[in-house]
Amino acid sequence: MTTVTTWSTLPAADAGGGIVKRQIPGKGATLVRVEIPAGFKGSRHSHPHEQFVEVVSGSGTLESEAGTIKFGPGSNFHFPKDAWHAASFDTATVLVEINLGA
Repeated sequence: MTTVTTWSTLPAADAGGGIVKRQIPGKGATLVRVEIPAGFKGSRHSHPHEQFVEVVSGSGTLESEAGTIKFGPGSNFHFPKDAWHAASFDTATVLVEINLGA
């Protein structure tokens, strides 16, 4: 069945540290909107699934095996399964993630 919705109608989940997530689960993938407060620092971690991320708004710095880069609106990341990464957020940031096989 097709789902048509808006992020604001989905339940908000407190992910800790001031992070709020809203998600649309699917078969084999999950679409997630993540709101992250300015100043948050995400420690080095990895996921047991492949992940794509688009920065909708905000800015910060991403660290990964590819090096350290600044990011802003329109930046896109691809993390293969088990790829480590860490990030710090200079401004309030909104991300949209696609988690495959999560």
